[in-house]
Amino acid sequence: MADGSRIFSIKDINHYIRLKLESDQLLGDVWLRGEISNFTHHSSGHMYFTLKDKDSRLKCIMFASHNQKLPFLPKEGTKVLARGNISVFERDGAYQFYVTQMQPDGIGSLYLAYEQLKRKLEAEGLFDASRKRLIPRFPTAIGVITSPTGAAVRDIIITLQRRHPSVSVLLFPVLVQGIGAAPAIVKAIEMMNQMSEVDVLIVGRGGGSLEELWAFNEESVARSIASSTIPVISAVGHETDFTIADFVADLRAATPTAAAELAVPNLLDLQSQLNQLRSRMLQTLRMTLRNRKEQLARVKRSPLFGNPRRYILQQAERLDRLKERLESRTYRQTERSREKFMRLHASLASMHPGEKAAFAAKRLQGATRRLEASMYTGMKQRRMHVTSAIRQLDALSPLKVMSRGYSLVYDDKEKQLIKSIHDVQLGDSIKVKLSDGHLECQVWEMKGES
Repeated sequence: MADGSRIFSIKDINHYIRLKLESDQLLGDVWLRGEISNFTHHSSGHMYFTLKDKDSRLKCIMFASHNQKLPFLPKEGTKVLARGNISVFERDGAYQFYVTQMQPDGIGSLYLAYEQLKRKLEAEGLFDASRKRLIPRFPTAIGVITSPTGAAVRDIIITLQRRHPSVSVLLFPVLVQGIGAAPAIVKAIEMMNQMSEVDVLIVGRGGGSLEELWAFNEESVARSIASSTIPVISAVGHETDFTIADFVADLRAATPTAAAELAVPNLLDLQSQLNQLRSRMLQTLRMTLRNRKEQLARVKRSPLFGNPRRYILQQAERLDRLKERLESRTYRQTERSREKFMRLHASLASMHPGEKAAFAAKRLQGATRRLEASMYTGMKQRRMHVTSAIRQLDALSPLKVMSRGYSLVYDDKEKQLIKSIHDVQLGDSIKVKLSDGHLECQVWEMKGES
């Protein structure tokens, strides 16, 4: 283009728009309220639909990995609260809502409170598997905290009596819905822990709506379950109902009946296992006894059992031979040790400190004599060198030369030796040094050598 603007492909601009939308903080996690239309549950498991209100509509998709946990089945005309993020499907250049959670509208505020508390307690580590305790395998007493009039308590007691008639059941009746339900459940858990008469606690109720199950979503109930010293099995609602108590409890049961089944073993199953173990044990004992009998019969038929004296005599002979070998080996070992001792003794004697000191003293005397002779010879040579050097210095001394009639001529300040007529001018004062003094002179005439 003439203005040099960059030209984008459709794919590039759709990709750019998608990144812009996904980086937006609001659009990255948003709740929407609307009515479902054009709903399609694809064979892949993904759900495709449109959310609409009276003024507008928005295309939506909920992937199978998210919709598998939905507590209800969406359908045309259902009003819902949906949570997710806005992005662009680059191939078609259409923006749409990617749903991750969805609830029927009308319980939105409760569900939001549920999600907020769930995130808070999960961040504190109350849901961690590492803090959950194991349920005792053979409890003697079970504590049940639930409504005394609902179907849940009946299902629990019947299941416990059917599976393990000898286990004791301690029922603590409480409200399971309404304003006073949560404090009643908390008080029951605390009192059960104070009494310490049961090995496992089952806390729960039958199914219901989110409002009816709300007591088991209260923070006080969750923290009471988490702080219980007695392992807790939660048994709230049906299989699709999940409460905060389920996440905090040491074990979650899908139904009250399932909680009773998880709390105690089935005596009939135990009896069957014991019968199987008993049968296996008897079979093993019979086999072991038969093998021992066969071994005993073989021993009775063995020559040793028929004539034990001959075997004893053979062993006595073998013992005598071993004794002779031991004595011979001991003697040889002793001789080798004695010879080694004598060699070490001789070697130690040669290395005696007195002998080594005497030898070292002789070496020191010889070294001392050689050192003294070397020092004497060196001093004599140095003395001769010094005498010769003194003679040479004396012969080269300027005073010796001057005594033969030579003199040294300086300027009047005696700073510079005059070596040429060019070093002075007519009228300059000069000093002439002789062997026995000096003369102060003045230049009246200069003649050069031709």
